[in-house]
Amino acid sequence: MTETLLNHRVEGPTSAPPLLLGPSLGTSYALWDKVAPELSVTHRVVRWDLPGHGGSRAELIGPGATVADLAGLVLALADALGIERFGYAGVSLGGAVGLHLAVHHPARVDSLAVICSSAHFNGATAWRERAARVRREGLGWLVESADARWFAGEFSDPRLVRDHAEADPAGYAACCDALAAFDLRDRLAEIQAPTLLIAGREDPATPPAHLREIADAVPGAALTELAGASHLAPAQCPEAVVAALRGHLGGPVGRGMAVRREVLGDAHVDRAQARQTPFTARFQDFIARYAWGEIWTDPTLSRRERSMITLTALVAHGHEAELAMHVRAARGNGLTPDEIGAVLLQTAVYCGVPAANSAFAVAQRVLAEEDGAPR
Repeated sequence: MTETLLNHRVEGPTSAPPLLLGPSLGTSYALWDKVAPELSVTHRVVRWDLPGHGGSRAELIGPGATVADLAGLVLALADALGIERFGYAGVSLGGAVGLHLAVHHPARVDSLAVICSSAHFNGATAWRERAARVRREGLGWLVESADARWFAGEFSDPRLVRDHAEADPAGYAACCDALAAFDLRDRLAEIQAPTLLIAGREDPATPPAHLREIADAVPGAALTELAGASHLAPAQCPEAVVAALRGHLGGPVGRGMAVRREVLGDAHVDRAQARQTPFTARFQDFIARYAWGEIWTDPTLSRRERSMITLTALVAHGHEAELAMHVRAARGNGLTPDEIGAVLLQTAVYCGVPAANSAFAVAQRVLAEEDGAPR
């Protein structure tokens, strides 16, 4: 990896729309571990590390650094990956980078999501004092309070706390300098990209009022407040963040993932996501985009009718594993066991008795498991 680039990780099909994810001060791109795999079904996700954090070299910025410097590094990374326009979502300092990009490089930003962040960070004094102390003493004194600053309740993420402890003091301090100098309040009205603000109601660092200030100034912006979330919402409340981002990003793939979960259930989709590899990512994108995003969302047929058709097709081709999954889906779509049996009986006439016989065995097992009865 080129030493002049930010350390990064790319997930999802290369043909999908690019989405860049920016981290918070003190964290690595592991902040997105519970969110990026979900979004990578619909997007080419690029998450990156701040200088001195994770795998990024501290020397990429120095004392007196600005958010503009960080934004320049992000654009250099996008250029190196052949990405011209992109969606962007960032947390805290990562969100400030997104605001800067949307104001100063509007031709590059298709959409913007600013999470637990602000157009200003309460003035320069406290950040300059923190930078000076980190340069003198290191990060140990800050790591001790990380959970209280980052999370609500008893929640903790040991990986992120460890990344905080291992961050380079010089890089961390330079990022503090960037926060000290940042104030974009007088430029917010210039943002034209569709913008989503996500606030954690328990966030002491950038409370909801900071996100409301941005929402009020950016034309057409939307604001979502997450109950129970503090400063690192993607780590503490990943499902809520994914749902908000999916709705914001929209398109057939975003709709498709929502329908896929409604029909097949979260457990199945979560397993499929966990098994996804770079080799299978394009196929998962295809399924989300066309099968679920265009066919299952077409209102011409009801979901009950689509379940009947799907069961018949799976019986005809002998796809028993898929059949079991769609028997469960058919129940969720309102088919009774008797109706499922009637569909399978119909297949005996047109698909053959052996195929229907196997299908009845699969359906009986699934329905018995659903009822909690012995097989």
